[in-house]
Amino acid sequence: MNLNKLKPISGDASFREFYRSKNSIFVFSKKDKRKNLLIYDAINKILNNNKIKAPKLINQNYRLNQIQIEDFGNMTVYKKLRRTKKKKIVYYKKIIKLLNLIQKIKTRKIENFLGSNYTVPKYSKKILLNEAKLFLDWYVPIKIKKKNQSLLKKKLLLVFKILINKIKFSNKTFVHRDFHVSNLMIKKKKLCVIDSQDAVFGNLAYDVASLIDDVRLKTTSEFKKILFNEYIKTNKKINVKNFKNDFEILSVLRNLKIIGIFTRLSSRDEKDNYLKLIPYAWKLIEQRIDHNEIFIELKEILDKFFSKKVRNNYEN
Repeated sequence: MNLNKLKPISGDASFREFYRSKNSIFVFSKKDKRKNLLIYDAINKILNNNKIKAPKLINQNYRLNQIQIEDFGNMTVYKKLRRTKKKKIVYYKKIIKLLNLIQKIKTRKIENFLGSNYTVPKYSKKILLNEAKLFLDWYVPIKIKKKNQSLLKKKLLLVFKILINKIKFSNKTFVHRDFHVSNLMIKKKKLCVIDSQDAVFGNLAYDVASLIDDVRLKTTSEFKKILFNEYIKTNKKINVKNFKNDFEILSVLRNLKIIGIFTRLSSRDEKDNYLKLIPYAWKLIEQRIDHNEIFIELKEILDKFFSKKVRNNYEN
């Protein structure tokens, strides 16, 4: 398919480009095409096989770096929540129900469209640490004087390792890894899942933290507590103390990672539109670390090196 003849639609933070045909979407990705095309479709197949609606493959031309997938339209849950007068909790209860289904997935291997097997990886401590280090690699060099960077990075790296070692749950749960309302679509009143190529088997709390502490959609602390309790209601066998411990650690590490990624998107890829989300990512981190003793050392370091002015200034 000659993509120049199709209408381009807004993309995401990946290297993929999206084009709308009559009843389908063409996804083009020359860079990281294994993840953005091959693995993306493999995970979508796992979701669909488990009765979770994800874009089905219509056609593929891997040699030309493109796949053709089902079109779910333009209505994300994010857009719906911004427009609706209904109580947000009505939608979030449906989302939590969907998340419970996702977390029940046991499929680890799937055949991709080239005929070879793909195994869903595990979310290791090493991967978690490498993701948190994105904050050190991209945000710190821009915001901190060069003479202070080395010491700060060493201190934060040590704290990251300590926090990761305090995580209680093992990596046994299917994790979307970017589960938030902008990656959920509504088609014919049904929820559909997109952007699933980074899925892993990981911590039960990860996608819950991603959903509740969502940097793209501001909600009150009280509403976040309501959502947390709604999830716990649907998983009554959970050790709540251990779950809350992991939820808060993973939320903080995830939002530090997000600050690093959004800075990288601007510095490396010239995608500046994500920078405006950084102050709220800081606010989410503050909400978790301000009242939990587990974060005392992290809070001291962040307060010393990153003033309110720095946190609220998102220009690189």
